[in-house]
Amino acid sequence: MSDSTKYNPSAVEDKWYAHWEKSGIFHSTPDDRESYTILIPPPNVTGVLHMGHMLNNTLQDLLTRRARLQNKNACWVPGTDHASIATEAKVVRMLREKGIKKSDLTREQFMDHAWEWTDKYGGIILKQLRKLGASADWERTAFTMDETRYPIVIKAFVDLYNQGKLYRKNRMVNWDPEAQTVLSNEEVIYKEENAKLYHVQYKIDGADDYITIATTRPETILGDTAIAVHPDDPRYQKYKGQQAIVPMVYRTIPIIFDEYVDMEFGTGALKVTPAHDPNDYDLGQKHNLEVIDVLNDDGTISEAGGLYIGKDRIKARKLIVKDLEACSDLVKVEDLTHNVGRSERTNCVVEPKLSLQWYVDMKALAAPALDAVENDEVRFYPEKYKNTYRHWMTNIRDWCISRQLWWGQRIPAYYYKDKVYVEETAEKALAKAKKDFPKIKLSDLRQDEDVLDTWFSSWLWPISVFDGFKDQKELDYYYPTSVLVTGWDIIFLWVARMIMAGYEWKDNFPFKDVYFTGMVRDKQRRKMSKSLGNSPDPLELIKSYGADAVRYGMLSCSPAGGDLLFDEKLVENGRNFCNKIWNAQMLVLGWEVDSQIKTPKGNTLATEWVRNAMAETIVAVEKSYKEYRISEALITLYSFIWNDFFSSYLEMIKPAYQKPIDKETKAACIDIFEEICVHLHPFMPFITEEIWHNIKSRKKGEDCIATHYPAMKENIDVAIVEDVNLLRDILSNIRDIKNKKQVKPKDTVELTIVSNDEIDRCLHREGYVELLKKMGFVEKLDILKDDKDVKGIVFISGKTKIAVELNLVIDKKAELQKAREELKYQEGFVASVNKKLDNERFVSNAPAAVVDKERKKRSDGLARIEALKNIIKDLETD
Repeated sequence: MSDSTKYNPSAVEDKWYAHWEKSGIFHSTPDDRESYTILIPPPNVTGVLHMGHMLNNTLQDLLTRRARLQNKNACWVPGTDHASIATEAKVVRMLREKGIKKSDLTREQFMDHAWEWTDKYGGIILKQLRKLGASADWERTAFTMDETRYPIVIKAFVDLYNQGKLYRKNRMVNWDPEAQTVLSNEEVIYKEENAKLYHVQYKIDGADDYITIATTRPETILGDTAIAVHPDDPRYQKYKGQQAIVPMVYRTIPIIFDEYVDMEFGTGALKVTPAHDPNDYDLGQKHNLEVIDVLNDDGTISEAGGLYIGKDRIKARKLIVKDLEACSDLVKVEDLTHNVGRSERTNCVVEPKLSLQWYVDMKALAAPALDAVENDEVRFYPEKYKNTYRHWMTNIRDWCISRQLWWGQRIPAYYYKDKVYVEETAEKALAKAKKDFPKIKLSDLRQDEDVLDTWFSSWLWPISVFDGFKDQKELDYYYPTSVLVTGWDIIFLWVARMIMAGYEWKDNFPFKDVYFTGMVRDKQRRKMSKSLGNSPDPLELIKSYGADAVRYGMLSCSPAGGDLLFDEKLVENGRNFCNKIWNAQMLVLGWEVDSQIKTPKGNTLATEWVRNAMAETIVAVEKSYKEYRISEALITLYSFIWNDFFSSYLEMIKPAYQKPIDKETKAACIDIFEEICVHLHPFMPFITEEIWHNIKSRKKGEDCIATHYPAMKENIDVAIVEDVNLLRDILSNIRDIKNKKQVKPKDTVELTIVSNDEIDRCLHREGYVELLKKMGFVEKLDILKDDKDVKGIVFISGKTKIAVELNLVIDKKAELQKAREELKYQEGFVASVNKKLDNERFVSNAPAAVVDKERKKRSDGLARIEALKNIIKDLETD
């Protein structure tokens, strides 16, 4: 063990992580214990560790380590997501740098490059998580495109198709021109942006008259096939049965009348482009309008546009505006702020586009998943997200699951003539096709070119990680999983869909609890991003401060569902805590033991107090755990360790300088320190493992990570906790008075205590007076029945009046002012308690213990007020 006064994390973290991995403690196999299962929300295979990952995975590791200490069979399954759009984009970029175009490759050749890239760069994030201390079962590492997961995803598609819950249809979709694929509604991020509103006039065919419309997308004018107005709008009644001429392309289009049009909005006239707006498409279907698709998949103008062919839509927009102006059809241009949809992955402006795609009938799956959350079969923490979930589930739309990519699970649909055969393999599709076409060959079948949405593999994650369509034994043991830790921002994309998949294939929920984390922001509440330069490198933080300090910094300020306002000072606090723990260990281990010394009564009292105080702390910590108030659990534990164990208990039992300690006290101290290591281990695993081994000799396998929580104390002695806490308050007041009067901390004082039932009970405890004199450097202690002869500087502790004599001249004016301020505070405190107790609803509904506690607060407060009034009276009289 190092004798350094500062904890050196780099010296222990690699050592213990390697030890844990070698021991096999991370690995789980089914046995007769209760299972505790967590599945990592699979990060993109392209990803590297960022602060959001740090928070999410620290929480998962904490819960996993805690489950082990509870003697549960903890199984934390890691893995990565193949991330179709992001990965394909990276592979295309890599190929471009080598002078290779995707279009020059066959599908098989491209897939070879994609797998090569994935094998080389994929999974970096999982390696990085080890630095954090992640105790995941690495032997179970899964990948959504691996040999186990791939066929499960394909089977799910076939199952849904055979049940009529999946269909193919030509519908308006969200199109990403950069990735050249369709996006689901949840993959489109809307935000307000500045734009231009162009007012364009359309000439009435055969008349010297015009109708003016307004648009933000003048490039779509090329695809206009009607102008719509409201049937009751008096401005346009004269145009019934007439046609207008589209500027530049000079195509005649009908003027249609439909109640969909809002007469009050803009000019009351609406250009209709069925191929490029979902509402226009509906109008087109209703009025049997022509559909002209003027955009290619890459966002350039198509041949159907007639003009600006091959030009990017944004460049074409500028050219069109210029030409409209030249032919006097541009009436005016206004500045506008409106919502613009962008691709979540590429940030490209999304285009509405008519396309033939595959869809899941979500209404057919939603009901049991909605009921599960409404009835708390699946519990949300915090519960407020039930409202968000309910709103989405009751307004659910069908899920477009086909993507125009090569990297992903290829859709198992095989076409021949006008028939489609959906089967898990081409051979099975051929066998089915032969019933319709006996002479058909395998080469005659054409497989769908598209792949499935990445989320279509992710929604099966709780089933697929256990090979749940084949290995029923593993699934029966580990499923449903225990808790999902994830961000609230993917409640629709992932959480809801996993619940639906759980009921669809296993008739059960996939997890019991969902713990939603918030967004990691900086202390100015800004989202962390590279562009703002406010996102620290997690690995650099670990290198500078140590993993335990970083874990502490993250967990100490992360309310469930609330944003984490990250400040590096929190990590510094974690480092300071590590140093404090380390130095406390050095102090205790440095005490020499003399077996001949009899245990002082003060030490016995101090040990009994700290054991009961710890028992109270653990009750509070357990309550926080159950409610997923992880920050509260940590701060409660931290407060006990720092304030009660380090600052009070160790000082109470510490032997005099260069003097030995009795054997019983040191053994008790080591036992308590050991128990602290166990409770702190899920939060700060490395330093607790190191100290666990330093304070006692251990056999092989006797690791902190592998031990179990000590049995909770059945009967907590609340009175001893209160009595010694009163002693600590008295000592604090004595120290405060000495400090203010510039008296040395170890200078002796005379103490006078006015007797009452509270202090009398304390003083009769064995060891109490001994501790008071030792810790307070009290030379003389007087107990008076009343306060007539009290001399010195007076203070109130609890409801007891106490005076300290320092042989100094007392500033009565200052003491009077201090007493009056304290009286004002105590009167306000009692008033606030009375307000609670006067509330009939509180008294009727709150637990009896809570009401009794409030009544005791009032009683003690009134006693303090009475004592303060007497102090003020005495000072005013003198």
